[in-house]
Amino acid sequence: MSMSETYTHKVDKNIIPTCNILGVNIAAIDMKWLLEFTDKYIKELSGDYMCVSNVHTTITSYENANYCAVQNGGIMAIPDGGPLVFLGQKRGYKNMSRTTGPSYLEEILRISIIKGWRHYLYGSTEGTLKKLKEKLEKKYPGIQIVGMYSPPFRAVTEEEDKEIIAQINHTNPDFVWVGLGAPKQENWMAVHQGNVQGFMVGVGAAFDYLAGNIKRAPIWMQKRNMEWFYRLIQDPKRLFRRYFHTNTKFIWHAMIRGK
Repeated sequence: MSMSETYTHKVDKNIIPTCNILGVNIAAIDMKWLLEFTDKYIKELSGDYMCVSNVHTTITSYENANYCAVQNGGIMAIPDGGPLVFLGQKRGYKNMSRTTGPSYLEEILRISIIKGWRHYLYGSTEGTLKKLKEKLEKKYPGIQIVGMYSPPFRAVTEEEDKEIIAQINHTNPDFVWVGLGAPKQENWMAVHQGNVQGFMVGVGAAFDYLAGNIKRAPIWMQKRNMEWFYRLIQDPKRLFRRYFHTNTKFIWHAMIRGK
């Protein structure tokens, strides 16, 4: 059960401009706005979560009411996908631009040295987390990675879950970065909303990018909203069917029908 049904946000969500796309309230913002918002409200965001939304998660939300409630239940859902931004701008949100999970994570890490922010890494494998921690500490000298945990590839018991949350909270993090992939990471954050100390952000493949397991698209491709194509080339077997399925539905429902 999602904690968002009873959770009271400490930050007024009305201050966040949103564009409703297929039932999901996508934040009509850019990276500068998001970083300023984070800096201003980081203490109040403890216990809350933020979704990083793309075409895949938005179509999944459109087809699954429970997951749509999860997407809308956090403080906001930021526009990771280029098509979301294109549609938002077409609907009048001219300042809306792509804010990806990996880019947000790197921007926050970059300023964390000055701010003294503390970070917990949840997700992926133990090997990836170890590589990630080493690379982050080398790239951002003085960064505070206060804990990390690779959950088992099975459902955890209630007792195990309590122990994990206690472990996270004991480290007193400002951010809890969740790299489980969608929709698992969003569901995990929603269930633990209000119980986890720190601002939870679901960042998908960001751990693999920053650990060096997979390469991220060149900047010129990112700026032209072609990162999806670069990922497709790297993993065509897994992504071709997903992209064909979700992109076709997105074009029909969101762009043609105007949902």
